[in-house]
Amino acid sequence: MTPITEVEGRRLALSNLEKVIYPATGFTKGEMLHYYATVADALLAHLCDRPVSFLRYPDGPDGQLFFAKNVPPGTPSWVRTAEVPRSEGPARMVLVQDLASLMWAANLVTEFHTPQWTIDAPGVADRIVFDLDPGAPATVVECCEVALWLRERLAGDGIEAYAKTSGAKGLHLLAAVEATPSGEVSSYAKELAVEAEREMPGRVTHRMTKSVRGGKVFVDFSQNAARKTTATPYTLRARPEPAVSTPVTWDEVAACRRPGQLLFLAPDIAPRLQRYGDLLAPLFDRGGPLP
Repeated sequence: MTPITEVEGRRLALSNLEKVIYPATGFTKGEMLHYYATVADALLAHLCDRPVSFLRYPDGPDGQLFFAKNVPPGTPSWVRTAEVPRSEGPARMVLVQDLASLMWAANLVTEFHTPQWTIDAPGVADRIVFDLDPGAPATVVECCEVALWLRERLAGDGIEAYAKTSGAKGLHLLAAVEATPSGEVSSYAKELAVEAEREMPGRVTHRMTKSVRGGKVFVDFSQNAARKTTATPYTLRARPEPAVSTPVTWDEVAACRRPGQLLFLAPDIAPRLQRYGDLLAPLFDRGGPLP
């Protein structure tokens, strides 16, 4: 029988709590839900007012993975939803605004992905993001080198950047910006990606084509497009281990010499929050204009 739990006055049926989601470590669905409850304050701040795309993996990372952008069937009436404009016509998406909604969504077994804009101004970004993706044999170590260059380059334009692991192979750079149409943010991000390729030839590419990415760091600027999303800070990822997209300090980035130094699993996050707080909290401050 599926247990019923009350969260902030909402009744939730949390199913299959003993099911192993991450076979490499034996991490169960119940432990996943406990993780999300533990980091809820930090995660909810980054989810708030941003329509969520779910990357679901109900049978673990080796099972079927599928994106769900529209409101899933069976969504409780108390979960907030909003109409989001799309080129093919408006769609209704979920907003995860509170702990009960977070636990309901986590019970789906999902990654959380969000855009760089909020629902009150679709397509008007308040963040800029660079997704640094290493092409083998490059690793997150090379991503860190590129991240340090981008940090300095952004600072030259008066933009303070912050870093988090992707929770997979790479690194994400984020910064707050003054409300700016997503297309303009994308154009600026592309300029910097092209500049990075020029300044670090043979080590960086701004092109998505797989054939040119071997041994290089792909500076993916495309996630600034209004239609795109990025893994939300603190989301678990569909990886062999319960890896988390984790905010990191610039000292950690500068000191990275092997990939394992920037691999953080679910049990690592609460102690990091206790030690550092939310390292991405400055993103909630009003950003400056793009140059």
